[in-house]
Amino acid sequence: MSENQAPDATSDTAPPAPRRSTVRSLLRLWPYVRPVRARLAVSVTAALLAALSTLIVPTVLGRIVDGPIADRDLDGLWQPATLLVLLGLAEAALFYTRRVVLARPLATVETAMRGDLFAKLQRLPVSFHDRWGSGQLLSRATSDMYTMRLFLAFPLVFLIVNTVTFLAGTALMFTQDWRLALIALGPAVPLFVLTRRFESGYSGAARLAQDQNGDLATVVEESVLGIRILKAFGRHRSMAERFRERSHDLRRTELKKAGLLANLWAVIVGLPELALGCALAAGAYLVAHDELSAGTLVAFLSTALALRWPVESLGWLLAYANEAATATDRFFEVLDEPDAENAENAENAENAESPEPAKNAQNTRNAEDTGSPDGIRLTDVRFRYPDAPAGTPDLLRGVDLHIRSGETMALVGATGSGKTTLTALLPRLYEATGGSITLDGRDIRALDRSRLRELVAVAFEEPTLFSATVRENVLMGAPGAGDDRLRAALATAQAGFVESLPEGVATEVGEQGLSLSGGQRQRLALARAVVGDPAFLVLDDPLSALDVHTEALVERALRQVLASTTALVVAHRPSTVLLADRVAVLADGRIEAVGTHQELLHRSAHYRALMSGEAALVPEGSTAR
Repeated sequence: MSENQAPDATSDTAPPAPRRSTVRSLLRLWPYVRPVRARLAVSVTAALLAALSTLIVPTVLGRIVDGPIADRDLDGLWQPATLLVLLGLAEAALFYTRRVVLARPLATVETAMRGDLFAKLQRLPVSFHDRWGSGQLLSRATSDMYTMRLFLAFPLVFLIVNTVTFLAGTALMFTQDWRLALIALGPAVPLFVLTRRFESGYSGAARLAQDQNGDLATVVEESVLGIRILKAFGRHRSMAERFRERSHDLRRTELKKAGLLANLWAVIVGLPELALGCALAAGAYLVAHDELSAGTLVAFLSTALALRWPVESLGWLLAYANEAATATDRFFEVLDEPDAENAENAENAENAESPEPAKNAQNTRNAEDTGSPDGIRLTDVRFRYPDAPAGTPDLLRGVDLHIRSGETMALVGATGSGKTTLTALLPRLYEATGGSITLDGRDIRALDRSRLRELVAVAFEEPTLFSATVRENVLMGAPGAGDDRLRAALATAQAGFVESLPEGVATEVGEQGLSLSGGQRQRLALARAVVGDPAFLVLDDPLSALDVHTEALVERALRQVLASTTALVVAHRPSTVLLADRVAVLADGRIEAVGTHQELLHRSAHYRALMSGEAALVPEGSTAR
C-alpha cells in the first residue's frame, strides 16, 4: 500500500446508497428537467394527440362497416376514407414534432448533468477518490447519462401517453359494448400484481448490472494505462482473465434481467391476446343474435388492437424506468457526497461552538494581521485514513515539527512511515484527524482552499501529466504566468529536452505523459511546482527518476529556488538530504529527531541506517543513539 492511499482503496465497486422507489428516484431529475418543461409538455402533447388520433380510426371503421359497406354505397366511402388519410398524416406530423421539439433540450439537460458531475468530482476530497474505482465514476459520466437522457426522450413520454391512451381506449370500449369491455379487461388485475413483483426484482438486477459495468470499465482503464507493465511482465493473460470474469458476471446479470423481462412480456402479450380471442368469440355470438352490429364489433376489435401497443410496451417501459432510476441513484450518489468545501463549513461551524478553537481562530487572525514569518508549524498532528480497520493505530500519532521561514527541511523515514501522507496534509489533500498546521501563523483550516493552494505548491514522487501541451501542463502551477516564468521553471528543472520536442513547449505530451521518459515527466512536474514562485514548497522525492548527472544539475538550480521559499522535501537519498538546512526523522508516527545531516549521523542510529540503506535492521521508532 502506498503512503498516500487509503487502506481500503483496492475495491473498485462504489459504496451503494439506500434504494429509493423508482418514482422517488426519477423525481430527483426534476431540477434538471424544469428549464425544458415547456418543450417536454409540447412533446408529450404532440405524442398524446398522435396516440389519441389512432383511437378515432376504429370509430370511423365501424361507421364505414355499418354505413357505406352495409348499404353498398361506394360514393359514401370517400368522406371517411379521406378522414382516415388525414388522421394518418396528422399522426406522422405529430410524432415528427415530438422528436424535433425534444431532441435539443434533452441534449442540453445531459450536458448540464455531466458538467455538474465533473465539477463535483473536482471538488471532492482525495479520500473520496481513494474509495471509488475510476471505472465506476466513468460509467456514471457516460452510460448512466445516456440512460437518463433516453428515458426522458422516450420512456417517460410514452409512460404518460400510453397511460392516457389506455384509459381513453378503455372508456371508448365501454361506450361501444360494456360486456365485451369487461372480457377484454379481465387480465388487468393479474397484470398489475405481476408488474409490481417484476419491478422489485428487476430494479435490483439493473443496479447490479450498472455497478458491474463500472467494474468492467475499471479493468479496461487499468489495462490500457498499464499496458507497458502488462507487456513487460507478460501479465496480459491474467488481466484478460480478470476482464473475462467481470464480463461473465455482467453477462449473467444481463441474462437474469432478460429472463425477468421475457417472463413479464410472455404474460403481458399472452393474457391480452387470450382475452381478445374471448371478446371476439363473444362479439360474434352477439352479432349472430342481433344484439350487436357488425360495425360496432369491428370498431371494438380495432380499438382493442390499437391498445395492444400501450399494453405490450408496459414491460419495456417499466424495465427502462428501473434502469433510469438506478442510473439516477448512481448519479446522485456522487452529487450527494459532502465535498471539501461543505466539510470545511461544517468544521468551522463546529469550531465556532467551542471556546478553545475560538481562541485559536483569534490567534490566527492576529498572526494574519501581523503577517509574522513563522514558517510551517505542525502541532500534535494526527491522521488516520477514513477506511482504516477499526482498532488499528493512527498512521500519524502526534507530529510536532517547525520549519522556520525560509528554511528547507528534509523529511526522511522508512517506507510506509507516512512521509507522503504528511506532505499531503499541508495543501489539505487530506484533512488531519487532529492537531493543527499553520503557515506563517495562519491555521490552514482558516484559509480558503484556493488561496491555500496558491501558497503551497507540490511536486509528487510519481508525476502526473495530462493530455495537453508542455506549456499547459507546466502552467497549471501558475495559470497567469508568461513565457519568461515558464522558461525559468523549465531551466530550474533542467528540462532542456523540451526544446528538442517536435513543437517545443507546444508539443502534446499524450495521456499520462507516457510519450516521455520517467525522468522527463518528473522534471516537468518539478517545473510545474516552482513556476508560480510559491511561498511554501512541498517536494516528495522529486529527483528519484533522474540520473546522477541530471540530478546534480537540478539540485544546483533548485538551491536557488529553495533559498527564497519555505520548503519540506521528502528525501530517500543523501544527495537530496543535502539540499536541506535541517532534517526531520519520521518514525512510529512521530518526529523522532531533528537536526542537520551531520548531527543526525552522529546521534541517530535510525537515521544512519536510513542513509546507509540498512533501515530494515533498525526497528521503526527506535531511539537508539
